[in-house]
Amino acid sequence: MLRRFRNVIRIGPVRVGTANDQRGRVKHTAVCTAPRCDFSADYDTRAAAELAARTHRCPVR
Repeated sequence: MLRRFRNVIRIGPVRVGTANDQRGRVKHTAVCTAPRCDFSADYDTRAAAELAARTHRCPVR
């Protein structure tokens, strides 16, 4: 399923965006864009996704 993200911001290497899941619920996603970093997670609140983005440290350096 193609997700349409809106309200996308970038915090360091992490992008945070809002989209609807398959059931129509609003989810907030944080994804690291650094090479070889596999961090991505869905959250119920925007604040939780932004906190994860601010505190994320890539294990690959």
